[in-house]
Amino acid sequence: MYLSIGNDMAVREKSIIGIFDLDNTSTSKRTREFLAAAEGEGQVVPCDDLPKSFVVTAEYGMDRVYLTSLSSSTLEKRIK
Repeated sequence: MYLSIGNDMAVREKSIIGIFDLDNTSTSKRTREFLAAAEGEGQVVPCDDLPKSFVVTAEYGMDRVYLTSLSSSTLEKRIK
């Protein structure tokens, strides 16, 4: 199955490592370092609007961080 994360994008549910709320997690220094490192390595896929959450995936040996304008609770409801 696939999870629609907005902006006409979808990710495979089996490849999702985690879904994180950007406001709550960005207060952590480690999360900011992780996002900065992922951006530096070209792993971040931006969204068109103001991002509210991010989805971390790993598939085919490639890690990706998808920024999305949907809230983490909305994405969680879509998975169930």
